[in-house]
Amino acid sequence: MTSERSPQSSLAEQLDQAFVRPSGRDADQLRTIEFKPGIAPHANGSILCSFGNTQVICAAMIEDRVPGWMRQQKVAGGWLTAEYNMLPYSTLYRKDRPSSKGKQDGRNIEIQRLIGRSLRAVLDLKKFPDKTLWIDCDVLRADGGTRTASITGSWLAARIAINDLLKRGKLSEDPIIDHLAAISVGIYKDTCVLDLDYPEDRDASVDANIVMSGQGEFVEVQSSGEEATYSRAQLDEMLILAEKGINELVDAQKIVLSDYNS
Repeated sequence: MTSERSPQSSLAEQLDQAFVRPSGRDADQLRTIEFKPGIAPHANGSILCSFGNTQVICAAMIEDRVPGWMRQQKVAGGWLTAEYNMLPYSTLYRKDRPSSKGKQDGRNIEIQRLIGRSLRAVLDLKKFPDKTLWIDCDVLRADGGTRTASITGSWLAARIAINDLLKRGKLSEDPIIDHLAAISVGIYKDTCVLDLDYPEDRDASVDANIVMSGQGEFVEVQSSGEEATYSRAQLDEMLILAEKGINELVDAQKIVLSDYNS
């Protein structure tokens, strides 16, 4: 004789099987976000950007010259370039510095190019004449999302640096067109989630990095399946999550700037 399950036991089983993220966050919830300005006093602008346990120092420094190729080709305006590096103690196991290997790290090159072209998308370089804005991103602690934290923090560092130039009369026009932020999204245990930490990034079937302007325009969308595929509906859901997260990051940037300038 087969006994019927009670409604109470059925509900309990459903709760046991409910989706839970390793951090306990909701699927559409960012990690704790923190921006600490002035972390590198010798830089023109700097931010310690924290996405949960991921921490990146983002520094902006300005040189009164442009790269040689711009001078040779008589390209008007200025330039922005970025460098990205993970410090040896940023991960669980020591990560060698690229200089100790005698060659550049391919991943570092890919990420610093992403940072540079993302920031240039919201910068009118013609309003930044004969200057180079250097962005340096050094990862202190990696727990997923180092590239998105780097982009989001770098925009703030650049904003602070350029505000200083404008205040001192070193620039006649503001070259920054809009805010910029980036966030990761992915599919973890068949559920679309926002702002992946390391356990989720490691086990996700799909992961993506989304860069957007403050006006909601896409700058870059990087998404790939990890030996898996995903549907158009899932992609749309991830983009909606990313837009929500980036709006929250832009709001946080505005609060930092308001406090810093007050």
